[in-house]
Amino acid sequence: MKMMITYMILFCSFFLLSQIAFAGEEDRKRWNKRYSTKEYIYGKEPIAFLKENIHVLTKGKALVLAMGEGRNALFLARNGFDVDGCDVSDVAVKKCKVLAQENNIKINAFVADLEEYEIATNQYDLITCIYYTQRDLIPQIKAGLKKGGMVLIETYSIDQLNYGDNAPGPKNPEYLLKHNELLDLFRDFHILSYREGEVAPQKTVASIIAQKK
Repeated sequence: MKMMITYMILFCSFFLLSQIAFAGEEDRKRWNKRYSTKEYIYGKEPIAFLKENIHVLTKGKALVLAMGEGRNALFLARNGFDVDGCDVSDVAVKKCKVLAQENNIKINAFVADLEEYEIATNQYDLITCIYYTQRDLIPQIKAGLKKGGMVLIETYSIDQLNYGDNAPGPKNPEYLLKHNELLDLFRDFHILSYREGEVAPQKTVASIIAQKK
């Protein structure tokens, strides 16, 4: 009986890991297809929330999660940060490296599946996560920051669904932030900036900058 239970546990664990690996590979293929253009699909300029608050952020070593083609990571590097940037898409990472070389910018860009990647503890002065929602990353983000380090997050809120299927952003509510959810996730940090609402036509987001105490 014990052997049967052990076998079932091992089988279930293997099945779960296989499903996670499959999902990660599917994500990589999907994003590789999307990024396989000569153009930079989100442009080369950083998001406004980052650009407007660059003077607030603690300088030092930064980690840019789900960086895409690197527009925000390269902006941080241009402004004096030592940047690690990762994305699940190897096509996007290559485009980031090309853009960095063209502009003589130093950056450590690498491929990582955030469903599996582990953020180094007490390593960073700044961690950003922009237009990517994975709630179980929050404890890792907090642990990865040094004391006094900052987190900057901006992503779509649940109100994005009000615009219909033709609007940008996820359609699955699981990937959209609930009202005040982002604020509540960082109640143990010092909140330096928080906003929630429409920032452009058919674009409703939640944005935060918070500092580890």
